[in-house]
Order: sequence, then structure tokens, then C-alpha cells
Amino acid sequence: MEAQPSIVGYVPGAFDMFHIGHLNILRRSSERCTTLIAGVVTDEACLDMKGHLPIVPFAERIELVSAIRLVDLALPAYSEDKREAWATHNFDVLFKGSDWFDTEKGRRLEEQMAEVGVRVEYLPYTAHTSSTMLRQTLERLASAL
Repeated sequence: MEAQPSIVGYVPGAFDMFHIGHLNILRRSSERCTTLIAGVVTDEACLDMKGHLPIVPFAERIELVSAIRLVDLALPAYSEDKREAWATHNFDVLFKGSDWFDTEKGRRLEEQMAEVGVRVEYLPYTAHTSSTMLRQTLERLASAL
């Protein structure tokens, strides 16, 4: 019986206010690789990329993601350019939610990953729960007080 090839997967994310959508992408990613690395976006990088700080501080977010048995290694993600993460971790496939598919940022990601021989695989996006939706709900509640 021939051994299956090792596939290192990388799933980047802020993982702010950890919710079922995060668990779903980690679960689906882990099913498609032998080693799963989660790149947890730092507070500073989140501010640069999204224009706001996460609700949950980086140290807590990376601790939560590290504790999930689906994740083999959780590392800080410092940049929107995933080639920087690849330069130190040499993953084979990068997983993103299907909300990125066929978008400008998704096409840019695919081009950048193709430069280093990494394929991008899109996984079903959990539309009914997202950090953006949770943030908006918290903001509405706070403004009502």
C-alpha cells in the first residue's frame, strides 16, 4: 500500500469572536490536508487590512485557534501578502471562504499564490454567521444604550 503524499494547508484569518463559520473552515480545511497551519492575523495587520481592530485581542485569538485539535500549528499572520507566510512555512494549498471566489481580491490571491506554486481552494462560506455580522450587532446594541 502506497503512502499518501503529505499536503500542508494554510488557512489565514482574523478569527475574531470565534464562531461556527471559523470552525467550519478549519474543519473543511483539515479534511483536505495532512498538516493544517492557521495564520491568525495580528491586531496591527487587522487594522491595516480591515480598517479596524478586532474585538478579541490577538493573544486570545491565537490561543483559541491553537487549542482546536483540527489545527496543527497556529502562527501570527503579519501581512495581507500570503507569500510572506509561504516563505517561512512552504504550504501547498491555501484555503479561503467561497465569498472570495471570483472577486478582485480572490483573483489577486490566486495570482500571488501561483507565483510560488500554491493552489487556492475555496471552501463553502458560512453566510448565516460572520464576524462582520457579530460586530454590526454589537455596534447596534452599543448605540441603543
